[in-house]
Amino acid sequence: MLEAYFKTKEQGSSVRRDIMAGIATFLAAMYIIVVNPSILADAGVPFASALTATVLVSFFASLMMGLYARNPILIAPGMGLNAFFTYTMVIGAGIPWQTALGCVFWAGVLYALLAVFNLRQYIIDAIPAQLRYAIACGIGLFITVIGLVNAGFLVTSPATVVSMGEMTPMLATFLIGLGFTAVLVALRMQGALIIGIVVTTLLATPIGRLWGDASAVSATGSATLVNFSGVFAWPDFSAFFQLDLLDALTVGYWPFIFVMLFTTLFDGLSTFMGVCQAGGMLDDKGDPRNIRQSMVVDAFSTLLAGPMGTSPATAFVESATGISQGGRSGLVAVTAAALFLPFLFLSPLLSLVPAIATAPALILVGVFMLEPIRHIHWHDYDDAIPAFIAMILIPLTYSITQGVVFGFLAFVVIKTGVGKAREIRPTMWVLAALSLLLLLTE
Repeated sequence: MLEAYFKTKEQGSSVRRDIMAGIATFLAAMYIIVVNPSILADAGVPFASALTATVLVSFFASLMMGLYARNPILIAPGMGLNAFFTYTMVIGAGIPWQTALGCVFWAGVLYALLAVFNLRQYIIDAIPAQLRYAIACGIGLFITVIGLVNAGFLVTSPATVVSMGEMTPMLATFLIGLGFTAVLVALRMQGALIIGIVVTTLLATPIGRLWGDASAVSATGSATLVNFSGVFAWPDFSAFFQLDLLDALTVGYWPFIFVMLFTTLFDGLSTFMGVCQAGGMLDDKGDPRNIRQSMVVDAFSTLLAGPMGTSPATAFVESATGISQGGRSGLVAVTAAALFLPFLFLSPLLSLVPAIATAPALILVGVFMLEPIRHIHWHDYDDAIPAFIAMILIPLTYSITQGVVFGFLAFVVIKTGVGKAREIRPTMWVLAALSLLLLLTE
């Protein structure tokens, strides 16, 4: 039945492979269950309620993605968007968190209108193939950087901006796990990334018990890296439907709604294009497969986030983890969704899988996603320069949106400067103007 509904064979996969891919995607993205409420708590949203909202939004959104859009892409409250919500809107601008949730809702309404009336097709058609390839590669590099930072391999440095972290038992364990996982991937072993996560977690268990001390990197100050902090915790619904819809429509808050709308739109669209390009999941026109349905799900996920008590949801770049494992159908997203739901009650178990265990998988996903780089016209500089800017700024700014925005602007400026303005489609001019407005309103 599953094979018939999701058409796994027709898409070059199988039920078993897609389920394994769903597990890999969840393991790479499950950090959001704890990280998102930790950030929202700084805005005053009760931690336990934000955790409940994160789980439910991730579950419903990913389930819709799998069943309706039938794409192997996980949807959850987005990193970056939660920081904008907390530190720019609530703390920086002094907006009550209930009103900020109202802004999330109205951004979702506008996004849903764009998606339902199929306006995103004009956006997709306007983005040249060279930028699509670059965005896919940039997302791959971004995922790699996330993995290196999570592992403690890359750290901030006042002298060189970034540098390699100190060789500690955690870093040594990560490197062993990375080497082991890389060998499995090179051997093309099924489920290589999941096996790597499990093995690295087992290798990390003795840290703080038999050797080493993880207290410097632990949010709880624990000396151990793999911690058992209980099994059960009741869900909290105290922030549900606490959004202030009327106050959110105050004219002074419109720029924040605008920024959330277009950040969510660009993040989602860029992620869909990037992971679908890397996974070869394209339709006859070369567009991401089922993109209209995917964008509708993405939009309604943001619409759902505000009333539930969390920042906007978006497509997760970690979806590439499952896609790189051969996952191709919506069963991947359904599997990931199903794995979120138990953590309404089992959130303490998340402490068992440390960041250094999922880091090797994220780094190797970067390798898989760089495949489209060979399609970029490197000898045509009016194509190569905008592509390079988009690709390199995504990881360096730690933001897909920033890379896309500067890539759009560079494309318009350079094509105009070399006398090829006719290659710029009308919608691309609009996107460039919106990109500039987005930069000015941040």
